[in-house]
Amino acid sequence: MTPNRTLVLIPARMAATRLPGKPLLDIAGAPMIVHVLRRAEEAAIGRVAVATDTPEIAAVVEAQLASSGSSIARMTTASHADSSAQNSHRPASDPTDESSPKRDSQA
Repeated sequence: MTPNRTLVLIPARMAATRLPGKPLLDIAGAPMIVHVLRRAEEAAIGRVAVATDTPEIAAVVEAQLASSGSSIARMTTASHADSSAQNSHRPASDPTDESSPKRDSQA
């Protein structure tokens, strides 16, 4: 049997403008990122990782690791999150993007 190579990657950054500090907001006694992490682990899809550019989020995730041991936290830079967010909002065939694949309108 081949090993499960699935990775659940949870991006967590403090740059939210509508709800500042969202990943660390307390929900029923635990930070939101901990709730998200627990749900991802309970899904049992694969390894779970949190990618963050904030030491406070990494510390909370690391503290959770002490009890579960199955997740990992990785520090990134803010520019990684910004470029990912920009790319994730672009449709696959954006007509304004010259590098976007062209679709045949006759198909």
